[in-house]
Amino acid sequence: MFNTIKIKSLLVLVLVAALGCSDKLDEPQENNSFTGSTDFTKTEDMKLSIIGVYAAFQSRGWEQPLLIGVRGDDVNAGGLGDQQDFAETDKFNYNKDYWMYNSLWENIYVDIIAAHTAMDQIKRYQDFANNAGVALGNQYIAEAKVLRAIMLFHISQVWGDVFIPESSDTSELLALTSVPTQAEVMQHLSDQMDEAIPNLPDMRPNERTDLPGGVTKYTALAIKALANQELGNYQAVADAAGQIISSGKFSLYPDFYELFKTPGKLSNEVLLDMQYSDFGQGQGDREGHLYAPYGPQNWTPAVAGASSGWGFYEPSMKFIKFMLDRNETVRLETSVLFTNRGIAEIQADPQYASLPSWISNTTRDGDRINDYARALFASGKHYLPSNQLIPGRTAYGSNKNYTILRYAEILLMYAEALTHGANGSGMTADQAVNLVRQRAGLGTISGVTLDQVLNEKYAELSMEWGKRYFDLIRLGRANELNYDGRTFSMDKKYLPYPQGQVDQFPILAQRNN
Repeated sequence: MFNTIKIKSLLVLVLVAALGCSDKLDEPQENNSFTGSTDFTKTEDMKLSIIGVYAAFQSRGWEQPLLIGVRGDDVNAGGLGDQQDFAETDKFNYNKDYWMYNSLWENIYVDIIAAHTAMDQIKRYQDFANNAGVALGNQYIAEAKVLRAIMLFHISQVWGDVFIPESSDTSELLALTSVPTQAEVMQHLSDQMDEAIPNLPDMRPNERTDLPGGVTKYTALAIKALANQELGNYQAVADAAGQIISSGKFSLYPDFYELFKTPGKLSNEVLLDMQYSDFGQGQGDREGHLYAPYGPQNWTPAVAGASSGWGFYEPSMKFIKFMLDRNETVRLETSVLFTNRGIAEIQADPQYASLPSWISNTTRDGDRINDYARALFASGKHYLPSNQLIPGRTAYGSNKNYTILRYAEILLMYAEALTHGANGSGMTADQAVNLVRQRAGLGTISGVTLDQVLNEKYAELSMEWGKRYFDLIRLGRANELNYDGRTFSMDKKYLPYPQGQVDQFPILAQRNN
C-alpha cells in the first residue's frame, strides 16, 4: 500500500500534479492531466502552473503533520491503536521501516520536484510573454520557491541533513556524493527567500484577490526568520520578523478560540495556511484534510451525525498542568478537549484536585467528549465544532483550514531573538510578548527573559507542527523532553532515514549505520 516511488518515476507524477486548475485557492477543482502538448504561447494559462504547486502543497497526507509534530512534551501519540510505531516514535524509539517515515520523506520530495517542474513551465511561458507577463511569471516562480521552502524546512527539521533539489531533473539526486547538512539547507532557504521577496506581493495573504490566501513577501520573510532561527543567526531573525511587524499589516485575531475554526479562516494573523473548502455545499465535491486522527474516538456532537475521530494525537498531561499553573483560560480551553476520565486523572494529583469550573467534557459549542480508551484528551486546535460544519457534511473537521505560520509566532520569534542579543526595530521584546499575552487574557510582564519567551511559545504554539520540540532541540534543552517515562538524548533528535530511501540512495546509510 505504501510502496516506495522510484526516483525516476517522480517526474512523471509531478507533471500531472503541476497543472492543477482552480478559480481560487480555497475552491480547488480537479487537476488536469499533463499531456505534453501544452501551448506555451497561451500565456494566460501560466497561472495554472502555480495553482498546481498550491494543489500539491495542500495535498498533505494525514500522517505528515502528525509525524512532524508528535515528539514534543506538549503532545502524546494516542495509545492502543494500530499504529504502534507512531506511538514508539513519540517515545523516541524509531523504526526506519515504518511506513510513515517513508511517506513523509517521499511525498514532500514529490511536491518539491513539482514546484521545480512548475517553475520550468512558467519560464517557458515567459518566452512568449510581454513585460507584464514576464513580471507575473517572476512572481509565480517566487511563490513556488516559498512553498518549496516550507516543505524543505519541515523535512530538514525532522531529518537534519537532507537533499536540496535544485531543479526538476531528478537524476541529479542520484548523482549526489554527499548529503547537505542542516545548516546548509537552512542557509539555502534563507538565500532562496532573499531571491523571492522582491518579486512577491507586498500585502497580507488575505488581501490577495488573484489567489486569495496565496503567499506574499511576508510569508517569505517568515520562512527566512525560521531558517535563521535554526542557524542561531538571531540578528537575521530579528531583522526578518521586524519587517513583518513594522509593516503594520498583521494583527492577532482577537478571539483565540475561534482563530482555529471557521471564523479565523484567512484572518489578519495568517501568513500561511493550507486551505480547504466544502464549496459552501452540503454534498458533492470538497477539498479537505483528514482531521480524524486528531479527533476524539467517542463524542456526542451537538449536531447529530457528525463523525468522531481516531484519537491519535493527545495533549500531554505535562502541558495541561503547565497551563493550569499559569492560570491559562482561553488558550487551554482552545488547545485541549477534555474527557471525564482525563479530568479525573488530573484531579488525582492533589495539587490539581480543585479545577476551574469551566473545565468540562462539553465544549462551549455543545460537543460532549466522551471517555475512550486510546487517550485522556484530544487536540482542540484541530477541532471544528459540529455546529460549524456545513449542513450535510459529517467528516470530522470538514472545511477547516490547516494553519502553518501565524503572526503570534512572528512576535515570539522576534522576542526570542532579542533575548539572544539581537537588535530590534520598532518594538521591544516586552511589547511583542505582551501582545500575545494580552490576547490570552494574561497580564503584562517586563524584562522578558529567554525562559519566559519559551514558556510563552509553549503556551501559544502547542500542538502546531512540532514547534515546541524543535525549539527544545535547537536550544539543547533535552532534559525537558524526559517526561512520563520518556528518555531523550540528543542523538535521538532526528529520525533515521527511511529504509526505502536508503535502498535508493546508499549515501543515506552512513547516518543510519
